[in-house]
Amino acid sequence: MPLGLGGATRVYVIVGDPIAQVKAPGSLTAALQRRGHDAIVVPIHVSPDHVDRFIDTMGPIRNLDGIIVTVPHKFAASCHCTSLSDRARFLGAVNMMRRNPDGSWDGDMLDGVSFLAAMRRAGHDPAGQRVLHVGAGGAGRAIALALAEAGARDLAIHDEDTIRRDDLIVRLHRAGWTASRVGSPDPAGADIVVNATPSGMGSGDPPPVDIARLSSAMHVGDVITVPEITPLLAHARSIGCTTQSGIDMFDAQLDLMVNFLKGQRAE
Repeated sequence: MPLGLGGATRVYVIVGDPIAQVKAPGSLTAALQRRGHDAIVVPIHVSPDHVDRFIDTMGPIRNLDGIIVTVPHKFAASCHCTSLSDRARFLGAVNMMRRNPDGSWDGDMLDGVSFLAAMRRAGHDPAGQRVLHVGAGGAGRAIALALAEAGARDLAIHDEDTIRRDDLIVRLHRAGWTASRVGSPDPAGADIVVNATPSGMGSGDPPPVDIARLSSAMHVGDVITVPEITPLLAHARSIGCTTQSGIDMFDAQLDLMVNFLKGQRAE
């Protein structure tokens, strides 16, 4: 039975631009309440020009305990955290912020570990595999790091923003993951194909990879939640690929999000 909304209810916000596609408010509110927490998650639509001012404004609100961060604010939000997990510090991005005891913000990035968990739930592991990874934004960086940590033997990274792509590859190389390299939209030869970009959210979006070059032996993953079955995933399924969706990733992340907001770190 849902807890009643009252003056003692603790508040969390999820901030993004756009925001209508996010699934977290209802699901995360329900997950918090199932664990006995009197809490609510509220979606907030904020443009990049105003996100810093928004986060600063949230600082004095004493019944606001956390901020969930989505596209495109994950880099900006990390700058407001006085403490960070090792992976968030490495990536320079966060998707979760919670209060420290002194009222400052502690940040973590859960996109990579949750994408990897969803992949393993689907019966695949990147260890020893060849991966084409598209996207070097906040979520893309986190997923690339998780794939590298999990032992991908070849991690080809593609992003139309070549500066962002190259920065990610340099970061991975400096940390010892030398299997990462510049990739292209051509998935031929890959065992796993990952779309960590928004391409596929809009009805007229071009595919993030050359779908004619997919093969039935591949595993294809996407981070997009609306639509859950993107054109990329629809085509992949039609030729016999195994797939995972953005909803699969979110489902894998839900418990991690609750744990983080209530004081635990994800491994």
